[in-house]
Amino acid sequence: MTESRIDSTHDVSLQSWVASANAAETDFPIQNLPFGMFRKAGSDEAFRPGTAIGDQIVDLLALVEAGLLTGDAAAALQGTDTGSLNPLMARGRPARVALRVALSEGLRAGSTKQAGWQAALLPQAQAEYAMPARVGDYTDFYAGIHHATTVGKLFRPDNPLLPNYKWVPIGYHGRASSLRTTGLQFHRPKGQTKGPDDAAPRMQPSQRLDYELELGVFVGQSNEMGEPVSIHDAEEHLFGLTLLNDWSARDIQAWEYQPLGPFLSKSFASTLSPWVVTLEAMEPFRMPFTRPEGDPQPLPYLDSEEVRARGALNLELEVWLQTERMRAEGQPHQRLMRSNFKDTYWTMSQLLAHHTVNGCNLQPGDLMGSGTLSGEDPSQGGSLLELSMGGKNPLVLANGEKRTFLQDGDSVMLRGRSSREGFRSIGFGECEGRVLPARA
Repeated sequence: MTESRIDSTHDVSLQSWVASANAAETDFPIQNLPFGMFRKAGSDEAFRPGTAIGDQIVDLLALVEAGLLTGDAAAALQGTDTGSLNPLMARGRPARVALRVALSEGLRAGSTKQAGWQAALLPQAQAEYAMPARVGDYTDFYAGIHHATTVGKLFRPDNPLLPNYKWVPIGYHGRASSLRTTGLQFHRPKGQTKGPDDAAPRMQPSQRLDYELELGVFVGQSNEMGEPVSIHDAEEHLFGLTLLNDWSARDIQAWEYQPLGPFLSKSFASTLSPWVVTLEAMEPFRMPFTRPEGDPQPLPYLDSEEVRARGALNLELEVWLQTERMRAEGQPHQRLMRSNFKDTYWTMSQLLAHHTVNGCNLQPGDLMGSGTLSGEDPSQGGSLLELSMGGKNPLVLANGEKRTFLQDGDSVMLRGRSSREGFRSIGFGECEGRVLPARA
């Protein structure tokens, strides 16, 4: 089906009785309504499902417990009191839409529910977050063609893209246990590295620690083992999007990745933003998906009228860096780059259809990473590996510091935002992590 799913919840004129949701710069106007797991900071309370609205969080279970959220919307949240959104994800699009519509109606200006719902608000500044879902499996794809081309040129100047790249979505099985939400502080990883002139490898802290700007895609409804999901049904099995920083130890990766791919260079940490923006919230930012002239069209199991008509997303992405010195001197993060998810070589539905074509069974809460999302221009590299050309061209920051790869104390923040004339812009909040020194 190719019809738009834009409805009254996307109306640009909608305002909320939560005043901060009406500010032009907010990531969370009433047209967004993302989901996450939160609790009051410093408490030992269980994490609960919430919705971001302006600078506030709506405690969804508090509404249900008070009888202020009922019917299909309340039923959609059953089971989420165990600390994850997996039960909501598993129920599919109808449950998600029922909850979204109820929240939109209850939070809009003039709603008769305002008096009762106000007691269910908590300022985001007073909250801490858990992972939105229990991630059973995590697959990292390589769908950013500009990243693949730039990195390929560093190692294969005459043949940057391998022959299969334009035919098959490349991916590898990642480590789900080391996924964490924003605010993660992790120690610099150790591993085997070997320089070109070294007689033997050595065990040491990574000297080429990097970030990767990615988009995470959460699976909603599952499929049975042995039953592939058709490209026509793939989006019915997707729940929503999150920012993803796939931290990478490039020197460890260079020594270990042949012949089976990344292992310890990727499994030490990955950071997600706490809020999951649903596919419904992203509906106004759909775009036609096209391939460059001369490139092969996807095989039939990855191709459909809907993919071509609306498979791409206009989602602007940014990476910001704050060094330890900048932090000490009270200087804010500095933006390093900007790119757009619309340039990805494979769509979300294509990734899921390919993942299941062999009969692989996906579960609610499983995560797919897009791969590094770089732009065509060299200034749009989604990693320091690209921006510094493999460490050959250091970046000079505004305060005079230089970076080829990350140093201890560096904090990396990802941002994402979608805009379109005639609609409210929406965002993802912040996805931030900080590098600590390697353990002794």
